[in-house]
Amino acid sequence: MTEISIPENAKKRLDALFEAFQVVAEGTYVYLCDMKYDYSRWSQNAVEYFGLPSEYMKDAGVIWEQHIHPEDRAAYWKSIEDIFSGQDDGHDMQYRACKPDGQYVVCTCRGVVIRDENGNPDYFAGAIRNHGIQGHIDPLTGLRNQYGFFDDLKERIARNRPAVVVMVGIGGFTEINEVFGYEFGNLVLQRFARYLLNDIGNKGNVYRMDGTKFAVICRDMDVDKVRWHYNEARSYYGSGIEVDGKTLTLMINAGAMRLDSFDVDSQTVYSCLNFAYGESKALRQGEMVIFFNKLSDENRQRLEKLQVIRNSIPKGCADFFLLYQPVVDARTERVKGAEALIRWKNETYGMVPPDLFIPILERDRLFPELGRWILRTAILEGKQFVEENPDFVLNVNLSYAQLEKRDFIDMVKEVLAETGYPPENLCLEVTERCRLLDVELLKNTIMVLHALGIRFALDDFGTDFSAVGLVKMLPFDTIKIDRSFVMKIEEDEMERALIGHFTGLAGTFGAQVCVEGVETAGMVEILKGYGVSSFQGYYYSRPVSASECLAYMRSRSEGRGD
Repeated sequence: MTEISIPENAKKRLDALFEAFQVVAEGTYVYLCDMKYDYSRWSQNAVEYFGLPSEYMKDAGVIWEQHIHPEDRAAYWKSIEDIFSGQDDGHDMQYRACKPDGQYVVCTCRGVVIRDENGNPDYFAGAIRNHGIQGHIDPLTGLRNQYGFFDDLKERIARNRPAVVVMVGIGGFTEINEVFGYEFGNLVLQRFARYLLNDIGNKGNVYRMDGTKFAVICRDMDVDKVRWHYNEARSYYGSGIEVDGKTLTLMINAGAMRLDSFDVDSQTVYSCLNFAYGESKALRQGEMVIFFNKLSDENRQRLEKLQVIRNSIPKGCADFFLLYQPVVDARTERVKGAEALIRWKNETYGMVPPDLFIPILERDRLFPELGRWILRTAILEGKQFVEENPDFVLNVNLSYAQLEKRDFIDMVKEVLAETGYPPENLCLEVTERCRLLDVELLKNTIMVLHALGIRFALDDFGTDFSAVGLVKMLPFDTIKIDRSFVMKIEEDEMERALIGHFTGLAGTFGAQVCVEGVETAGMVEILKGYGVSSFQGYYYSRPVSASECLAYMRSRSEGRGD
């Protein structure tokens, strides 16, 4: 791009005016041109949406003309010529503008000439409304909606403007609608929106997101202040409020994060917020959860890693790969299956452990794509295990977020049909976090896939109080005992008693037991006395590649256990 020449003081004045126009021109792309130098600044959102070379441009009218539909250019260019020649004081026109993918959207453009004290043209200022994107105002609350949220968040990231971003929502709202009706529910949402708006005041912006969720972008970077305001709201709504003559209490949840690293995009920030909000709702009884509570280089790098990992998914899940940890028969110690485990690695960050990215990506809109890749890749690589041993069972982990998708069953069927993998050699593992789902939905999913021959396992059994209830309600084939219950089993009688209790419980409901975290021969000998059906752990093998797993499988069949 050609070097642009404009005096520094003129550029500073242009920036100051642009910032003022952008505040009042909500929901549009703003542009401002210094007519003396034909030097313009455009909204960053317009630059990204239409693929413009920069937010600062020389001869912007010529550049923008190339994006306008050929049939609309003559009228556009005549208007620009009339403005710069002094024959016209502005324009109000509609035309079609082209996006980078070649598609056109209809835009309305209104501009006006600003003259100096001598009446000479000084600036040409305007706003472009894109009719090809969603509106930015929520009709129920009058707040900016999620499209406005993402636009404003993108703008802050582009301008390197720090903030605290909060997601806050009302829990148990389904019951409010069922008991009092949807009109009353809408009154509650309007009341909550007004509270947030009044509480934030001029310190930030409030947005209505999906359902009962709201977002706040706080210009104050003091997280403790933000938490204090949230706790005040919890106390206010928890003590009971009156709406339309009815008194009710509301449970609210919140997740927050400091936006102080700008090498990330808005979707990554949103995924982190969703994770923190989910933790507040599921594990912290509504206490605000701060994502990355401490400012440090390590945390900034972690956020950058998440950005890179997330961006790998649309690129064919590049840099993701699977390892397999063998599962051995407790009696013969031969390999009877393996668990597929997701990993990610690239040259910049090396190997990134899954506990850094999986809990966050589970709440991301891209996760179903990654989940399908994991299932399909595991099955394709697992076919060699089944060819070696027809009784081999491949275990693939599921996120509860996958299970709540309406097309999950169809996705599994499609992958099986596409790969030709036998369903009876597949076991899908779910964790106790599936308690967050509607139990009837989960039960129906398991029953439908059971009918195809697919097995189900409950992973990390015992780490949550809901475990026994899940085993009672859902037809699991295998219960996997978490490693935390056997780490000291060689010297701890309590752990041995617990294993006896767990295996007895599993037997009551017709499920087998697999113990994870088996690391010593002593653990193996003790566990064999408790009716355990299979073992998994470093005593046998670490997670390894598919080829290494196959070699290990062959060595176990040829050696011990014959």
